[in-house]
Amino acid sequence: MIRKTMMKRSAGMLTAGALALVAVAAWAQNGTQNATAPSGAAVSPVPTPAVPAAPMAAGTPQMPAANDPQAQLVKQGEYLARAADCAACHTAPKGKPFAGGLPIASPIGTIYSTNITPDKDTGIGSYSLEDFDKAVRHGIAKNGSTLYPAMPYTSYAKVRPADVKALYAYFMNGVQPVAQANKATDIPWPMSMRWPLSFWRKMFAPAVAADAASTDNDPISRGRYLVEGLGHCSACHTPRGIALQEKALTDDSTAFLSGGVVDNFLAKNLRGDVTDGLGNWSEGDITAFLKGGRNDHSAAFGGMTDVVQHSTQYMNDDDLAAVAKYLKTLKPVDPNAKALAYDETAAKALRAGSDKSNGALTFIDNCAACHRSTGKGYTQTFPTLALSSTVNSADPTSLIHIVLRGGEMPWTKAAPTHYAMPGFDDRLTDQDVADVLTFVRSSWGNKAPAVTAAQVAKVRKDVAAAPQPQR
Repeated sequence: MIRKTMMKRSAGMLTAGALALVAVAAWAQNGTQNATAPSGAAVSPVPTPAVPAAPMAAGTPQMPAANDPQAQLVKQGEYLARAADCAACHTAPKGKPFAGGLPIASPIGTIYSTNITPDKDTGIGSYSLEDFDKAVRHGIAKNGSTLYPAMPYTSYAKVRPADVKALYAYFMNGVQPVAQANKATDIPWPMSMRWPLSFWRKMFAPAVAADAASTDNDPISRGRYLVEGLGHCSACHTPRGIALQEKALTDDSTAFLSGGVVDNFLAKNLRGDVTDGLGNWSEGDITAFLKGGRNDHSAAFGGMTDVVQHSTQYMNDDDLAAVAKYLKTLKPVDPNAKALAYDETAAKALRAGSDKSNGALTFIDNCAACHRSTGKGYTQTFPTLALSSTVNSADPTSLIHIVLRGGEMPWTKAAPTHYAMPGFDDRLTDQDVADVLTFVRSSWGNKAPAVTAAQVAKVRKDVAAAPQPQR
């Protein structure tokens, strides 16, 4: 459920230049020159208790009285915006909230997120509700151009109009306007043309939802609404097709939420697979992870760290429980896979010093102090490697990335102690990283493919890690 999304369009219909533009949209996070909509988790039209938000700066629009229906709508929109983690893409480092300017790298240039404050000249202050809805759910900016589909309007199409109205009320009445012009994209012509995006939108964007009778009283239905809609979990956790479209937008296919690579991390399989999915996670494990960024199985890393720290930890318990219940209904991609069982062989060999392989020795020298010779780590402090679904994923991208660049757990109220892992890019060669990860992925009962030095070298380049040490 990561919010950094990648979007795309059909190769068959477009020219070569248009296909290049498709690649941009696939990697862009947000890119209209006027406005895009926030991303995150939806709530029902029934007002939801607001959660604490960042203090508003001087000049924030005057809010109606607390018992005013409009005030309640703004509060609901505030909750949506927090649950949606809108600030993640629309707030630059040290920038003002929602004023845009966050640089987003793409294969052919840099795209900057847009100003979605209610400033009339540089933000969305001149947007009507209809304009806002077109951007959020239809992918069409006020000027009629198609948004870069990195703004996941294919997911937002499922959001009910009542929730769009609440978000609109918040952004127009609860956010301080900031006069900050949007930055032009750093993409050369002809790849910068937008008109080909309309073809992709017509091919892959689903019909928008109507305000039908709410089924939110059913936790599973509510969870489905949260996950498939503003939560846009599929944007990162579902693999992409040839036109860079999500292979599935609903659970009609087991491709849905079966895992995808984003920002050089593997957004893991969220289905019921027992090796690399959530098959061994309980509903409580899922809610604990979303609320605190860690549980007995894993800890958040990469883009998910920001999602937990700035978004899901603030969602109410009912919504988190609904998400968990829904995710536990997803059938595994491989229903015939057998659950892994812990094996002490590697732990005994490490303790006895009998394994002299480079992988084992590299693990002892660099990893064992935190993750222990048993591979079990320290519960909710240093994550377990034994039987981990991240470790046992076929794609080792996340593991390579973390070993090279390190990682940090999120800061949360539920788990305030902050732990981090250093990067080893300047200490370990590509072969060292490949060997230690192959050791980890084949020890303590883990059964995942070996990692090669070539795979490590690629990730090292892609994540701009330090050159490998010369020995």
